[in-house]
Amino acid sequence: AVWGITSRNREQSFALNLLMNPDVDFVSLLGQAGTGKTLLALASGLAQILEAKIYNEIIVTRATVPLGDDIGFLPGTEEEKMAPWMGALEDNLDVLNGVGNEPGSGGDWGRAAARDLIRARIKIKSLNFMRGRTFLNKYLIIDEAQNLTPKQMKTLITRAGPGTKVVCLGNIAQIDTP
Repeated sequence: AVWGITSRNREQSFALNLLMNPDVDFVSLLGQAGTGKTLLALASGLAQILEAKIYNEIIVTRATVPLGDDIGFLPGTEEEKMAPWMGALEDNLDVLNGVGNEPGSGGDWGRAAARDLIRARIKIKSLNFMRGRTFLNKYLIIDEAQNLTPKQMKTLITRAGPGTKVVCLGNIAQIDTP
């Protein structure tokens, strides 16, 4: 079990082993929707940040290509602008935060404290602002990677400095950008 999540099949077990191995600095997980790619990546990242202290924080990014008509300008900070694109991340964080619902886990106060601790260690970043950055000792999750161009992917991967793990998640059957 990693952060309260156990693998349900052989493929998830292989994925968890790769995600938890600090010697493997690049992991690419492909699978259909609902197979647990994001959940496994987040659980592994949190375990290695908060428990093993291998990495400093999780950075999550994804392509911000709208499915339908664009809704236009979004006010707020970079993280606030990215919030509409991070529904899957929020859903998975809710699952991970709900794992400790057993007696003695601190109830609502304990869950709120855990949620705040977790969110303080996860940064949501836009692809648009990655050029010129270097990530040191980070756990970088690239969600919905199937919608990135080769140039975008190269830009992201080359941002990984020493001690950084890059995790690409996607499903090539769901490519919906030209």
